[in-house]
Amino acid sequence: MAGPLHGIRVIDATQMIAGPLAATVLADHGADVIKIEQPKGGDRLRKMGHRVGTVSAVWAGVNRGKRDLVVDLTTSEGQDIALRLLLHADVFIQNFRPGVADRLGLGERALRAINPGLVYVSVNGFGESGPYVERKTYDYVVQALVGMAALQRDPGIGRPTLIRNAVIDKATAYAAAQAATSALLARERGMGGQHVRISMVDVALNFFWPDGMMQHALLDPEVTPGAHIGDDYMVFRTRDGYLAAVPTSERQFPQLCRALHRDEWLNDPRFATLEARDVNRQVLRDAIESEFARFTSAELVGILDAQDIPSAAVVELANVHLDPQIRHNGTIIEHERPHLGRVREPRAAARFERTPTTLSRHAPALDEHTDEILQELGFDVAAVADLRARGITGARSE
Repeated sequence: MAGPLHGIRVIDATQMIAGPLAATVLADHGADVIKIEQPKGGDRLRKMGHRVGTVSAVWAGVNRGKRDLVVDLTTSEGQDIALRLLLHADVFIQNFRPGVADRLGLGERALRAINPGLVYVSVNGFGESGPYVERKTYDYVVQALVGMAALQRDPGIGRPTLIRNAVIDKATAYAAAQAATSALLARERGMGGQHVRISMVDVALNFFWPDGMMQHALLDPEVTPGAHIGDDYMVFRTRDGYLAAVPTSERQFPQLCRALHRDEWLNDPRFATLEARDVNRQVLRDAIESEFARFTSAELVGILDAQDIPSAAVVELANVHLDPQIRHNGTIIEHERPHLGRVREPRAAARFERTPTTLSRHAPALDEHTDEILQELGFDVAAVADLRARGITGARSE
């Protein structure tokens, strides 16, 4: 079998990262995913950053495994095409602003009337009502809103910092994909189709809360205060780079002292207990970094590993794929892809024993499969040509 979702059809009417990646996760697991794009330029992420022609690396990364249909959803004929496509679909994912799907004739009620078993997934920034519902939302906005930027505050200058990665978009994608598969399972158990609502702010709070808000979750007045888990996340300078390690726990600190031949630290009142090390965190960090600076990162990893202290050299982006464990796992694949040439990309993270997946089809060019999909819907060659000639389907110059 070609993955556990083989035979499931997903219609993806989303743009940017969160919605498209959710559909790609389903494609990686074997679903047949059709992406609907607008005639003028398609998804605007296509041309962001490094790209070959009109397919950017980031767009390809969140849109592999799909077929591409270009149709003008602002026209009645375009909407009719979408409805024909959705008549026998299993999952529909959309991230229009609240109210837009209804205006396009693609709201949940309209689709439920023609396809009762449809799993309808809405992805948005803040939900479908409330004071922020009309605000445009991006990953960085939610990072700032939920406290993530505050937690990343630079301890030296006190300035909040964003994670330079679309972490909320991607967490939202995985939450949406997981929710869609749960809804499919419920349907198999006789519960029928349903509307699944996913907001970025809800996902962000669920993702961030357990550790990010650990000091703001317990409201009992008898709570014993403690350090934040993130306070121990440290990157130290070495002789030739940087190394990540958290060697200050009750078990690992004595091992660190032995590894560095600094047994006197164990009797230093500033470092003798976990509480003291917490109070004197910066002093201890400076002392450790002074010792680490005598070694290369590779030497230190060997020294710390011998004492069972987890650590890793900070790897530059261009070298990540060369790590021996990553190579052993076969996580990163280099191969030829249509429209892009030779590419490097990760295989799907989940490895299924009985329904193994393969690396799904390439990220499509804009309009690549429009005629093919229309013919599958029953339009003959003449009708397909007519729709394209009248601008109902097919890409247009910007």
